[in-house]
Amino acid sequence: MAEEQSFTIHMEHQEGFAFNVRFDWPSAADVLMDEPSPLGEQKGPNASRMLAAATANCLSASLLYCITKGDAEPSSLRSEVTCSLVRNEKKRLRVGSMKVRLIVDDKLKESARTDRCLALFEDFCVVSDSIRKGIPIEVEVADQAGTVLHRGT
Repeated sequence: MAEEQSFTIHMEHQEGFAFNVRFDWPSAADVLMDEPSPLGEQKGPNASRMLAAATANCLSASLLYCITKGDAEPSSLRSEVTCSLVRNEKKRLRVGSMKVRLIVDDKLKESARTDRCLALFEDFCVVSDSIRKGIPIEVEVADQAGTVLHRGT
């Protein structure tokens, strides 16, 4: 049987399309998310940008950990991710693809572990591997009393 872990992130509507995101770690700062114009005011990243950032962060952390086992110099790795948004057959905007580029400094490049890690690190990234395979998402809408108004997938 597969090991299962879970966490809960809380979001609260602020105004317009802005939401405050509160994480399950007390030391983690809240994040304000918002939609771009014409819906929102771009006060923070939207969901597509957070997904792209999560993907690049996970791949970066996975590679950095493998090469250094947590003993890395600041700025030894930089990342960029380009997210392509496309319209589906119903003309709904979707994440079509992501291109992640990881840029290692000379010390990381010349590490004895680099070749081995380049062959392994993607397999240890929780986010990118999950997205590639598809993630089941259950959706439920309830009122404040807890009455379920909608269930979807």
